[in-house]
Amino acid sequence: MKRLYFFGLLILAITSCATEKPNVSPLSTSFYSEAKKTETETRANSISININENVNAAEITNLISSFPKFKNPEVNEEVNILKYTLQNYLYAIDSDNISGKNKTLKNLEKSYKKIQKLRKHLKKDDNEVLNRYLVRLKTNVTFIEDSINSKK
Repeated sequence: MKRLYFFGLLILAITSCATEKPNVSPLSTSFYSEAKKTETETRANSISININENVNAAEITNLISSFPKFKNPEVNEEVNILKYTLQNYLYAIDSDNISGKNKTLKNLEKSYKKIQKLRKHLKKDDNEVLNRYLVRLKTNVTFIEDSINSKK
């Protein structure tokens, strides 16, 4: 009985293990090493932050999706511009587009300042809610920028 159990486990282990075919071509290893070398050189000049695993980027995405609507149409329009700019900022970082990141960061600052001016026309409660969102967004963008600048 033990022997039957042992052979059953052995057959199960052999059939369930995946194996790779060995590559016997001498050309493929040299191409692979050259590709890795150029990838490493490219990575040295890139932003080198993983947006998918970054907590601050995740919170920015959550804030974008949960941003409230206000009674003032000018504020809502500028908030939509801010949300669009934040998405472009995250896409630029994800694709290692440094010039795109810098451009969207400038647009982000313009939109942020414009919203700060428009906040005067909101009720006190709406103003406080908007301020909380803006502070959290600015904090998360600052953390992302600091992590990018510290890796340079």
